[in-house]
Amino acid sequence: MSPRLILIGNYVSPYVRKVLACLELKGLDYEIDPITPFIGDDRFTELSPLRRIPVLIDGDLVLNDSSVICQYLEDRSAQPSLYPADIAERAKARWIEEYCDTHLAGALIGKLFYQKAIRRHFFQEDPDEALVTHACAVEIPAALDYLEGWAPADGYLFGPLSIADISIASYFRTASFVRYAIDADRWPRTAALVARVLSLPSLQKLAKLEEAVLRVPFAQHRDALAAAGAPLTVDTMATLTPRKGVPRFA
Repeated sequence: MSPRLILIGNYVSPYVRKVLACLELKGLDYEIDPITPFIGDDRFTELSPLRRIPVLIDGDLVLNDSSVICQYLEDRSAQPSLYPADIAERAKARWIEEYCDTHLAGALIGKLFYQKAIRRHFFQEDPDEALVTHACAVEIPAALDYLEGWAPADGYLFGPLSIADISIASYFRTASFVRYAIDADRWPRTAALVARVLSLPSLQKLAKLEEAVLRVPFAQHRDALAAAGAPLTVDTMATLTPRKGVPRFA
């Protein structure tokens, strides 16, 4: 029997959610050490030199970056496929994933979620309200205008569910934790697409685990997740002292 896959990363992270969605949709057996990158110990730094999540461990193989990991899982377990079969559409799906991981994440996560949640709760710092205001007034609406041009009236972007749909939904799911919601009157197709993806049983399963820790101090996360049925690792790389890594959003 091959060893279980091990995922390092917190359920609230959109990057981790992408990988978890792939694992769940493909029915792969895994364990998770649900740390945030800010409280990883020196072992975590050895595995993730930029101190970022997720990290996937498959035996002796260690992989960083959610896109690299998702593509590896696709190559490792081809069914159900989460990348379009047509090479042009596959390239487009990868572009949407990249757009979400960089530009959309910079606005929703770097300038909204990080400012309103991470800075306040992990580092006891006040959010940069100017960044938040600009993101909500300019950057996020511009990103939604772009995504609305891709979003279908029904179904998913490229026929069957793909990494592109999962990526879009993952970032808006995390943004919802700081009370951001897509204006369905202004961007109806994108709002409906996100709702369709998040209503899938695999995403609903993850949502229950996310909600188990949303209002719980981090020191109690593992206990809360164990009670909720998360497949936890025996050991954890968590520490009690937060420290910052290399900024993802520059």
